[in-house]
Amino acid sequence: MIVLKSPEEIDRMRKAGRIVAEVLDKIREMVEPGITTLELDRLAEAECAKRKVRPAFKGYGGFPFTICASPNNKVVHGFPDSVPLQEGDILSVDFGVVADGFYGDSAVTFAVGQIDEKRQKLLTVTESALMCAIEAAAAGARLSDLSHAVQSHVEPAGFSVVREFVGHGIGRQLHEAPQLPNFGPPGHGPRLKEGMVLAIEPMINAGTAAVSLEPDGWTAITVDGEPSAHFEHTVAITRHGAEILTAL
Repeated sequence: MIVLKSPEEIDRMRKAGRIVAEVLDKIREMVEPGITTLELDRLAEAECAKRKVRPAFKGYGGFPFTICASPNNKVVHGFPDSVPLQEGDILSVDFGVVADGFYGDSAVTFAVGQIDEKRQKLLTVTESALMCAIEAAAAGARLSDLSHAVQSHVEPAGFSVVREFVGHGIGRQLHEAPQLPNFGPPGHGPRLKEGMVLAIEPMINAGTAAVSLEPDGWTAITVDGEPSAHFEHTVAITRHGAEILTAL
């Protein structure tokens, strides 16, 4: 069942979203060659404590960290570690909080120092695919219109859409109905209604779409070793159109 949020509930979700955006911006400032993703995780946890909010991911299904840190060919759900980032890496950071009983969830893929042209194009296309989906997220549209907006933007650029992981509804729970794939034909699925809140999150590979799971049971990697990018926003459907709740 898709849970519609009242204006008052969406206002509470704005608080969660704003905190997520602020913490990701602090992480952005720290991402450079030599930093470790474990240090970024500690920063995020400290920022949650300072703001008196709960990290959304730590303990969720047994996940042991505050952020998901997925460099290079890691697609999503990567574990932070003590390996220093290198010049030319890319790093996806997925982060969420619970504030006033509601979740906020967002992801950004950062460049570590100077990156090559292929990686830069991957980041640009993935982020713009997210914005294409958000532009399609109007009341009355079909859910798969968003899916199609991502796929039709990404594939002509020479990249692949990950099939195994999808966007989702979000609210009092981190994962609510509906699921939102990043591929498929338009005109299918439920119609978007005022009060729906979605976590829209394209995960895009530079090579093939195929992924596999690491022995930790969480980290997904590209099968061909090519890099992957991930961008995400929590978005509310309002009478004035789609509102990004996780923007600064």
